Order: sequence, then structure tokens, then C-alpha cells
Amino acid sequence: MTTGEGERPSRRTLVIIPTYNELENLPIIVGRVHAALPDVHVLIVDDGSPDGTGKLADELSLADPDRIHVMHRSVKDGLGAAYLAGFAWGLNRQYAVLVEMDADGSHAPEQLNRLLDAVDAGADLAIGSRYVSGGTVRNWPWRRLVLSKTANTYSRVLLGVDIHDITAGYRAYRREVLEKIDLDAVDSKGYCFQIDLTWRAINNGFTVVEVPITFTERELGVSKMSGSNIREALVKVARWGIGGRLDRARGIVR
Repeated sequence: MTTGEGERPSRRTLVIIPTYNELENLPIIVGRVHAALPDVHVLIVDDGSPDGTGKLADELSLADPDRIHVMHRSVKDGLGAAYLAGFAWGLNRQYAVLVEMDADGSHAPEQLNRLLDAVDAGADLAIGSRYVSGGTVRNWPWRRLVLSKTANTYSRVLLGVDIHDITAGYRAYRREVLEKIDLDAVDSKGYCFQIDLTWRAINNGFTVVEVPITFTERELGVSKMSGSNIREALVKVARWGIGGRLDRARGIVR
């Protein structure tokens, strides 16, 4: 599967959906993806869900083997590891655009075209942003909203980047970004994974754009956010930011 000269990259799109105990949400989100964009392919990366999500994923794939694929992982070791496994799978199969999407419905498949249009227009990484003009958040407790905005401001200031929603998990990468950055060196787990890959993309000279999306809090299932995710982000962002400033002071370009 290769992209010909003049062909839109988005014609070869893989949507990666990590799952852990998303039995109720999975068929809904996959159905919405294909109702919105029938030609994209979906890879479900299940981390050994005890509720039967993996079995349901297999059933969905059997019913639509050309468009729905499943990866079973026996270890639940974080969102970042699941996406890295999905990226490797997609790159090996020559997809031109790889998309991150949550299984819980917080990322509207009906707005995926906004990300893909941005990539087709020249973006290397298109981030679905809650915090640019036109972006909105629905049904989030105010504490979560404050935490999210604080984390984004903290990251933007320390890293010195003009990205308003660097923790966002709804995003589309050109394959060239994932091929260039050192994915083997990425060990971030939770939402810090999103900051990590954005930081690496920027440092490698790629064009990162934000497009407005509507983020809707899940109605079914349980959030996977944890205190360890927050601590990881605080420590790593500080280290990256300080390291970047020291490198610039020494004239080192990464």
C-alpha cells in the first residue's frame, strides 16, 4: 500500500483505537468511524481486557476483515505502549496517515475529516485541539478541565512551544513523522506520551498544527487517568524543557 505522486495521504489512513474494558463503547465507536469515513481502516489494540472487549473486537474484524483489524496484547502497560505497537503495525503495512482515537467516544469520528484535511494540506502532525478557537469541551467536571488546562500551560511554558493542547489524544500523523522520530526511545505511559511525541516532532522540524474539535466526556465505562500519569508528565516535561534550554544555550540543535 503506497501513496502515489499527487495522491492525498489520507486515502491510506489507519485509525488506531486502544482498548481496555471498552465492551460497550467499542462497537459504537467503530460504527461511527465507518459511518463518517467508510474508506479508513481501523486497528483495535486490546490490552487483554477481562470484560470480553478483545473477543468482541475479533467478531467485528471477522464481519469486516478488510477494514477492521485487531492486535491482542497480553500486558497492560500504558496508552503509550499500545499506540507504539499500533504504529509499528501500521507502518509495516504502508499506511500513509496514522490516527490516534479514544474508544470511549470522547473523540468524535465525525470530526476526523478535520484532522485528515489538515494533513492533506501539508501538516505533518494534526492535533485535535480543545483549546483553540472553535474547540470545545462537553460534560467534563470542572476539576478535570482545570487540571487539563494547567497541564497544557505548564507544558507550553516549559517547552517553549506554541501548542495549546499538547496533551490532546486525538491526532493524525504522517508516516514520515513516526519513521523519523526515535520511537524505540519513547517510554512515556499516559497522556505524557502525547507531549513526548509532539516535542519530538517539533524538534525534528515537522509542521504541527491544531484544528478545533469537540471533546465529550465518556458516557460509558471508567476513565483510565491516574495520579502516576500526572507525576510522570510533571517530571518529564520539566526535564525536557530544562534540557532544551541548556542545549540552545550551548548552541546544540536537536
